[in-house]
Amino acid sequence: MEEQPLVSVIMPCYNAARYIAQSIESVLAQTYSHWELVITDDCSTDETPDIARRFSERDPRIGFCVAKEHSGIAGTRNQSIARAKGRFIAFLDNDDLWRPDKLEKQVRFMTENGYSFSYSEYELMREDGTPKGKTIRTAGVITYNRYLRNTIIGSGTIMLDREQIGPLTMPDSATSDDMALWCNILKKGHLAHPIKEVLMLYRVRNDSASANKWKAAKDVWLVYRKQEGLSLFRSSVCFVCYAFNAIVKRIF
Repeated sequence: MEEQPLVSVIMPCYNAARYIAQSIESVLAQTYSHWELVITDDCSTDETPDIARRFSERDPRIGFCVAKEHSGIAGTRNQSIARAKGRFIAFLDNDDLWRPDKLEKQVRFMTENGYSFSYSEYELMREDGTPKGKTIRTAGVITYNRYLRNTIIGSGTIMLDREQIGPLTMPDSATSDDMALWCNILKKGHLAHPIKEVLMLYRVRNDSASANKWKAAKDVWLVYRKQEGLSLFRSSVCFVCYAFNAIVKRIF
């Protein structure tokens, strides 16, 4: 690529001292070098801010700040998005990992095809970083209506082109804040195009919000009913499809 567009990597963090260094290192290891890592700490009570700050002092591409008050993952992500300068936006949670060629392959995929939104496959790993032997595959091109029935998109796999999509704000929807944002984007007519290759490792943690399946399911339901304004019948149909696909993707 003659001119490399800047990719802004959005990383919220909260009490992630055990994992965040590995996540940051996976960004530093990228074969694509024109990125900035925008980290916002959500008032951690452990050593997370010290670790992130040391990385920012070592590499000028890493920006770090601590939120003035605890604002949750959506608020923290939005603070990072507000500081982001890149054309492309990517998300990486403070305990997940990227393959070294993630950004290189995804930027090429986006620019060569003129796509505004892409996502990839990802592998599950245990809390200690060992593989679980499970890969979450892509489900083809995702439209708004299709996404309502199958929330297959992993937030750490996506890339968004702000030149095409416009300003981004993540709605505050607890464990489903990323789902709410994808709905907003897809509803405008954008399509999520798949990269049929594993580009991310997702850490399954027992203490994570998404580990509480009942709470996550409730939040998905609230996105249907409150944010998207779907009827009770349509919400029910979408929820049954969502639950079925969630089970299938974890088993097969």
